Amino acid sequence: MSGIETVASGIGALSGYVYPEVLVETAWVAEHLNTSAVRLIEADEDVLLYEIGHIPGAVKLNWHVDVQDKITRDFIDQQGFEQLMSRWGITNTTTVVFYGDRNNWYACYAFWLFTLYGHKRLKIMNGGRLKWEAERREMTRDVPHFECTSYTAQQADETIRAFHGTVWPGLRNSERRLIDVRSPQEYSGELLHMQEYPQEGAQRGGHIPGARNIPWSVALNADATFKCVEELRQIYLGQDITPDKDVITYCRIGERSALTWFVLAKLLGFPRVRNYDGSWTEWGNMVRAPIEK
Repeated sequence: MSGIETVASGIGALSGYVYPEVLVETAWVAEHLNTSAVRLIEADEDVLLYEIGHIPGAVKLNWHVDVQDKITRDFIDQQGFEQLMSRWGITNTTTVVFYGDRNNWYACYAFWLFTLYGHKRLKIMNGGRLKWEAERREMTRDVPHFECTSYTAQQADETIRAFHGTVWPGLRNSERRLIDVRSPQEYSGELLHMQEYPQEGAQRGGHIPGARNIPWSVALNADATFKCVEELRQIYLGQDITPDKDVITYCRIGERSALTWFVLAKLLGFPRVRNYDGSWTEWGNMVRAPIEK
């Protein structure tokens, strides 16, 4: 294991997380700003934040442009992912560190997508932009440029991704757990359209039958860092979300549920966790799809 993969991340084995290496602290990132084997990627819900200022050396991942297929409602394919990595100067051995706004929603979404295509050295900066800015650390408007690389991705590993065709037949499966990570108002159907996200609308409100409502935010502290392992276990095991179950997370478009996927799969080490990225934008608009309120 290389020096940049060790407990110098500031998390360490004492955290109790099953895979503590997937988190790094802001101090670790500050120490590795000039490390060529590390690439920082900012993934924000507010795509204009990067231009206002970002961590030196970080590249911008725009979810509306960089990782969306222009024809199908899907992500870029294996070749498109390889081209993106090459453009950002990333090799198969580069350590990629994600961070962003909104308590790392999209950073975790990016982590999940990169996992889908088999990149091994992936990390989340604990606390995201919020913590970096609160500590008054260095920011810049300079856009970095890197020499293109040759990158090889694996075929998409869809064992960590759920589709409606797998969710629907399993609604009566007692060994499966669905987690709706949205707000209680969205879960109940009281809130149908979120005014700030008109593109994520659905014709019906409610939730998938049998889904437990465990909002994504319960896994985080006030400073946007992840809660300790004991608190996380109490949250999820208390709702009968246990490692022996087949767990599927969802929200509206998959970004908030990717954070919960990250917590369960990487911090708690659950072996069978999938993110249903079609989420309520798909389910709430699907003909005859069963719902509960």
